[in-house]
Amino acid sequence: MSGHAYFTPELFKFLRQLDKHNNREWFQENKSRYEQFVRDPFLKFIEDFRPKLNAISPHFIADPKPVGGSLLRIYRDMRFRKDQAPYKTMMAARFPHRAYKERMAPGLYLHLDPQHSFFACGLWHPDGDTRALVRDAIIRESQKWKRAAKSKTFASIWELSRESFKRLPPGCDPDHPFADDFMRKDFAAGMRFSEKEVCGADFLNQVTKATKAAAPFLEFLTRAVGLPWAPGDRAARREILLVE
Repeated sequence: MSGHAYFTPELFKFLRQLDKHNNREWFQENKSRYEQFVRDPFLKFIEDFRPKLNAISPHFIADPKPVGGSLLRIYRDMRFRKDQAPYKTMMAARFPHRAYKERMAPGLYLHLDPQHSFFACGLWHPDGDTRALVRDAIIRESQKWKRAAKSKTFASIWELSRESFKRLPPGCDPDHPFADDFMRKDFAAGMRFSEKEVCGADFLNQVTKATKAAAPFLEFLTRAVGLPWAPGDRAARREILLVE
């Protein structure tokens, strides 16, 4: 499948230089470079990724607006830390489920950085109630979880987050075949891209291929927390986890 390069080495060159000259004067002098080599190519990438993402699930957002869309701001929030550098030295975009403002929801995250560029998917740092919903879904539908998170297709591209709690949650069966998954702090996975891959003509295709491989994993998590995945799906009533 043919394609074209969205990003060039100038993106990484700009970010490296910003790391050395992280101040407003330098940024203003080089803002046109930021827009030409960093912001605008990323917005175009998001625009072209949108139909590919929506073909996988129409409930996930790829918004190419320059402000308030998928692209994260390069400006740091300086309200509470006046001593920090004013600009981020990486660029990133998030592709969340449409319900992300109302509740904890799965999503995808693309991070471009001179140190390490990566793509991530799933639930990162979910709260206790959300983790419990996923654990309950794994118990109810163990075979679906196996196909979603343990398949060769998924494992050939994605690596599950390894951060776990030291003990099983109360009431979980230590002999369950997926007992280790019950202790996960995150139900997330990641993969890395080299600078050469990011700047390659096939980058959008690689991101799309990775997203397709992650689709069963994302669908499992989406349905586990009671959110719609496929066209025509409606959000399920979220179980309220309260101790009487």
